[in-house]
Amino acid sequence: MKRRDFLRKSICTALGGVGLYSAFGNLKLVEAAVRGYGPKAFDDYKALVCVFLYGGNDALNMVVPRDGTHYNQYAAARATLALPQSALLPLTPQSGGAASDGGNYGLQSAIDANDPVGMTGLQTLFNNGKAAILGNVGTLVVPVTKPQFQAGSVRLPPQLFSHNDQQGYWQMSRSDDSRNLGWGGRIADLLFDANPGATIPMTVSLGGESNLARADTTSQYVLGSDGPRYYGHLEWNQERRDAALALMQQGTQTHALERGFASAFNRSRENAIALGAALEGAPPLTTQFPASYLAQQLRMVARLIGVRSSLSLKRQIFFVSIGGFDHHDGLLADQPRLLSELSQALDAFHDATVELGVANGVTTFTASDFGRTLSSNGDGSDHGWGAHHFAVGGAVRGGRFFGTMPRLQNDGPDDAGWGQIIPTTSVDQYAATLARWFGVGETELDLIFPNLGNFPTRNLGFMA
Repeated sequence: MKRRDFLRKSICTALGGVGLYSAFGNLKLVEAAVRGYGPKAFDDYKALVCVFLYGGNDALNMVVPRDGTHYNQYAAARATLALPQSALLPLTPQSGGAASDGGNYGLQSAIDANDPVGMTGLQTLFNNGKAAILGNVGTLVVPVTKPQFQAGSVRLPPQLFSHNDQQGYWQMSRSDDSRNLGWGGRIADLLFDANPGATIPMTVSLGGESNLARADTTSQYVLGSDGPRYYGHLEWNQERRDAALALMQQGTQTHALERGFASAFNRSRENAIALGAALEGAPPLTTQFPASYLAQQLRMVARLIGVRSSLSLKRQIFFVSIGGFDHHDGLLADQPRLLSELSQALDAFHDATVELGVANGVTTFTASDFGRTLSSNGDGSDHGWGAHHFAVGGAVRGGRFFGTMPRLQNDGPDDAGWGQIIPTTSVDQYAATLARWFGVGETELDLIFPNLGNFPTRNLGFMA
């Protein structure tokens, strides 16, 4: 049986118990993959790198108005959480790239004596045209106004303001699929044959197993920032190791499930050995990365990109993460360190892509559970909705703001209530713009993002 025929039958079998629309969508993805995304579909290399900020980043204290009128609105609304104007690093948009509200904005600088850096890395990337800001992005099924939200007259994503549910919706962008496939995984299903002979799957996670990378055709490849690990390469207990490896030898197992486990184990081990050998044989990166957890994840992503040819990869999707953003209290004390780590890590990673000669083929983007409330609870902010995000890379139309900036007014037209800002750009629009650049055709975008057609703008325009 041919691989594609096997894939088609496997997906059809896996559709049991899934809703009709979801089943139809996945069958259409298989059909589209057979038709137009084979081994010769791409002659270039592209990678998407998702940086997930777990906990719900307070983006209103990350991208902050600097001019008098807009800053005064911000300071009045945020009260005890307002940053001083002196703590803002100025952003200089390129011609035609100003924020939708006409305001001048800045990034949070260092307000912690232990951090002399702040967000200077992202400031430099933006001002040099290598980073864009996506204003007020959030989970939506359809566009929502304040009166519609308060009247309950439009469909909303499930369990708004819940960490787990919103993390899942950001990474899956649909709730009608019982298998919880991520939108990155659905892209990998569609482009399955674009990486013929690949040593590892298209989707790779360094921040633990992710919903974003969960696919139908293959398991995401999960590894740590120190590289691939597999049972049998450590010497800590040779007798136990050798006994386990002996059980995995072909012909040893009698039960079908045992044989299936042994096959998966051996395949994973072989892939890890091949990946480890490729990494060991690659020239060392000269770009210096900070020692933070996020930076070391991105360093490994850069190393993996560096050996892409030996792994037969033309398309890759990476997932990395950083936690600690659930600032119900201690926002002004704790967030500066996290934003500094984020900024330094993204800056170093972009430098590494330049060193590797793939800056135009690698796009890094941020995501988070949700934003935080505009209003202060005294020492922090609570679960919100819309938030600002970054896209970084050589193909990004940087130095520009995209989307609609919200009015920073408690109980204002963009406040759903309790300071929760209603998003004006959906995750579907954000992700579909990235997917289109990645190589997904216009028709298939609607299969991957079934709510995309509910929004007037399909392409946000931040990718060249």
